[in-house]
Amino acid sequence: MKAMPSKSPTVLKGLVEINFYVSVAVLIAGCVLSVSEDASFFEFNVDLYGPLANNLRMILVYLALTEVFLCIGCFLLRKSHFFILIGLSLVMMIGSLEIYGMINGIEVDPDLSIFFAYTGLSHIAFGLSAYFSNEKNINVKTKPY
Repeated sequence: MKAMPSKSPTVLKGLVEINFYVSVAVLIAGCVLSVSEDASFFEFNVDLYGPLANNLRMILVYLALTEVFLCIGCFLLRKSHFFILIGLSLVMMIGSLEIYGMINGIEVDPDLSIFFAYTGLSHIAFGLSAYFSNEKNINVKTKPY
C-alpha cells in the first residue's frame, strides 16, 4: 500500500507565496504612499527635519519602482530564487536607516524597521521556497529509475 503524500508542504508553500504577494503590495503601497502627508504609513516629521525627511521619502519611492522592476524581471526570467538576495537587501535596509538617521541627526520612524523586516523576510522565505522547489524538481528529473 502506497503512502499518500502530505498536503502540508503544498499548503505551506501556498501560504508563503500568498504572504510574498501581500508583502510586495505592502512594500509598493507603503513606499508610494509615503509621499503624502495624510496617507503615509510612517512619520517623517518634515517640520522638524525638512529636506532630510523628504529625501527619505523619495528614497522610498525609488525603492517601490525598483521593486516593481525586480519582480517583473525575476518572474519573466523565472528566477524566483533571486528574491533571497532582494530580501537580504531589504533586511539590511534596517541598519542603513539607523546609520542614515545617525549621520543626519534625524529620528527615523521605528515602524520602518518593522516594515523592512517583514518585507525582507517574506522575500527570503519566497525565494527559499522557489529554490528548494526547483532543486526538488531537478532531483526528480535526474533521478535514475
